[in-house]
Amino acid sequence: MNKKIFVSVILLFALSISVAFAQARGNPPSENAQSVEANGEGLGSAVKYIAAALAVGIACIGGGAAVGKIGAAAMGAMSENAELSGKALPFVGLAEGICLWGFLVALLIIMM
Repeated sequence: MNKKIFVSVILLFALSISVAFAQARGNPPSENAQSVEANGEGLGSAVKYIAAALAVGIACIGGGAAVGKIGAAAMGAMSENAELSGKALPFVGLAEGICLWGFLVALLIIMM
């Protein structure tokens, strides 16, 4: 399982780097190039988007792994005792909240 997560993180990182360089090369130089550099945009904004993508991606990978393990355990417990459904399902919701926190962090990174 750890190998799958590691490979997913490496692929996410590689794709985010390639998107950042494609975005940097996609704009032809123009007369506004000096004003863009003066405003602090350019490579700094690319790094900001990479950081936001990594925040969401890693949070969703972790949340998916957590939901998978907790959901399997909850279904196993409910198959033995149906009264545990009200106690087990909130833990699945807590694990899904990890993805929302990653999205909020990414939103704050992009806004600041």
